[in-house]
Amino acid sequence: MKILHIITSLRTGGAERLMVDLLPRLRDLGNDVELLVFDGHETPFMQELQQTGITIYKLGTRANVYHPTYLWKLWRFMRSHHYDIVHTHNTACQLFAAAASVMCPVKLFTTEHNTTNRRRGKWLLRRIDRWMYRRYHTVVCIAQSTLDNLVAHLGYRPNRIMVINNGVDTSRFQAPPKDISNHDRYIIVMLAAFRPQKDHDTLIRAMAELPPQYELWLAGDGERRGEIERLINELGLSQRIKLLGVRRDVPELLAQADVTVLSSHHEGLSLSSVECMASGRPFIASDVPGLSEVVSGAGVLFPHGDHQALAQEIKCLCENPEHYREVAAKCQARASQFDIATMAKEYNEAYLSS
Repeated sequence: MKILHIITSLRTGGAERLMVDLLPRLRDLGNDVELLVFDGHETPFMQELQQTGITIYKLGTRANVYHPTYLWKLWRFMRSHHYDIVHTHNTACQLFAAAASVMCPVKLFTTEHNTTNRRRGKWLLRRIDRWMYRRYHTVVCIAQSTLDNLVAHLGYRPNRIMVINNGVDTSRFQAPPKDISNHDRYIIVMLAAFRPQKDHDTLIRAMAELPPQYELWLAGDGERRGEIERLINELGLSQRIKLLGVRRDVPELLAQADVTVLSSHHEGLSLSSVECMASGRPFIASDVPGLSEVVSGAGVLFPHGDHQALAQEIKCLCENPEHYREVAAKCQARASQFDIATMAKEYNEAYLSS
């Protein structure tokens, strides 16, 4: 089967990481798999995927992924190539592929990666979305909460909609257990792009509530970097918070962590949360849809935006070794349920049954 995946870029983020992990596995299941990116800037993710032998096509280098030239170029590309399935990720790709398919019939799949986005709640964009999703043969949601919220937003249930949980190569992230009994310094790690969806501010404010021996490492980058740097400086935390940028050594980074955190306003099924839990470190997350269904009963949930509650949960884990070991073990067991091999198999079955 010849399959094309389309994504806005391979800069940074969960959907982008998913392309690197998923596409080679779909190829290994007997498919001819290629990737098309709107913004073709070279990135570590792009280099990593190219090394696996996956062909990557680039429509341009414009950072504005809604630029109309991308629609024209996508239509010409889809018309000149013949794919059994075209599978989109991210809203710009979803919209432009749906529009191109009017003049270039193709079997469209898409993956819904979040429980919400900035388009929801806007009357005109909802009308566009209602039309757009009807162009798709299959809509894949990465969690049940993602499916429920999409159906509520559209006001109808797409004919073929299903849940396939996100997955990671959990074996890459497993690290030896940690004994924190005699620690005089605690390292907190959060893996997340600096985007409005992520709630770095709450975690940074939590650090101001913790004693000096607590240190925070933020791995990622993005449009909110300036705001985050200003908040760190305002709170006088520049000596205790490190901005690490985009990292390619995430397993090694997690192995150094004592506690992992994802403070977020909303999620679909966060790949970084699974990576953190797979590492065998206790994981703390905002109690929001998408995260709560993955973390509940394994890691620790704190009320969305409550920096004092988050600080208390971090301190409780680090000051109670037995509680620390129990949460770490539960997190690692939960992560095993979200392995990339299972995800790839379910995607392949969805393609074959279409």
